[in-house]
Amino acid sequence: MKKKVAIQKCGSYAEDEVYRKVKELVALIGGMERFVKRGERILVKPNLLAAHSAEAAATTHPVVVKVIIRLVKEAGAFPTVGDSPGLGTAKKVAEKCGVLEACVSTGTELIDLKDAVVRENSSGGVFKRLEVSGEALGFDGIISVPKLKTHVQMYLTLGVKNIFGCVPGKRKPQWHLAAGTDTLAFAGMILDLYLFIKPRLTIMDAVVAMEGNGPASGEPKHLGLLFASEDAIAMDAVAAETLSARAEDLPILAVAAGQGIKTANVHCVDVVGEMICDVKVRGFKFPPLISANFAAKLPDFLDRRVRKALTARPRIHHDKCTLCSVCVDTCPPGIMGKARRIEINYDKCIRCYCCQEICPQGAITVKEGWLKKIISGL
Repeated sequence: MKKKVAIQKCGSYAEDEVYRKVKELVALIGGMERFVKRGERILVKPNLLAAHSAEAAATTHPVVVKVIIRLVKEAGAFPTVGDSPGLGTAKKVAEKCGVLEACVSTGTELIDLKDAVVRENSSGGVFKRLEVSGEALGFDGIISVPKLKTHVQMYLTLGVKNIFGCVPGKRKPQWHLAAGTDTLAFAGMILDLYLFIKPRLTIMDAVVAMEGNGPASGEPKHLGLLFASEDAIAMDAVAAETLSARAEDLPILAVAAGQGIKTANVHCVDVVGEMICDVKVRGFKFPPLISANFAAKLPDFLDRRVRKALTARPRIHHDKCTLCSVCVDTCPPGIMGKARRIEINYDKCIRCYCCQEICPQGAITVKEGWLKKIISGL
């Protein structure tokens, strides 16, 4: 039997409309009572990347979080909201984006997913042992609530990628270092984590998405959509198709397909509610299509200048940079420095783009190698 992915139109963040639309959305795949039972403790896990306003579209909208809290409570369960932001505490980020107010107004606890525990993962494709949030593992079930956004390393950040927030913030750089310059290895790690955590339900906020230089510094894009599924891989495949993106351009879907996971193929999924053809998005601005492990695949005999011309890299716009040093402090391999301006040692850069993701000024973008940009198919 095919996994179901539900799509529902939702034109605004007016609470009454979002409540009605999310309830209808989840009803299409069995209703909230199918996913949570009376008396259970449920973690509601939004995307709380960093302290941005709700209007910036970098975080899950607070009204969507509030509505899901209400629906979980109506099912007789006890919700808690939690995440591990890339920068700052969950409370600080939630206060800025409005999720804290949603928690306070509904009497719901907000927690940081900060304590790492080690768990065996014998079935993992990349990680046989995982360091994950002990708080997240302590709940009876998890409802993941991602925001549809672009992501310069993963192309799009959707349902599967949202579970990376179950890795405590201080441990995230170690994941990037373990993957090195291999994008597919990092995608495989995230897929391992998702399959281990296995949230019961994923509900994605795409009422207003982010396009362009995501996941923090892109532009808000009104899509007027909500997605839901018990299978986030299937949901990601449907969302990619809705945006007119090729599944193979999303490293997570590419790895899932390589592992024989059928739901990475949109044709193996049962779409309910709105049909993809009726909500197809045209002209969505994707980030540059890059392969962070491209340089590693080049022959050893190639000159350093040729490698540079063929390889994408983070680019600092010094006119926007305020020298706050957030990127320097975040860089997993520690190859950024600050003097009169921020400098990057590109020879040692692993192309994880954490600096771009976390820059509060949007002063870092991706620069494609000039030769790679003009040679089709690289």
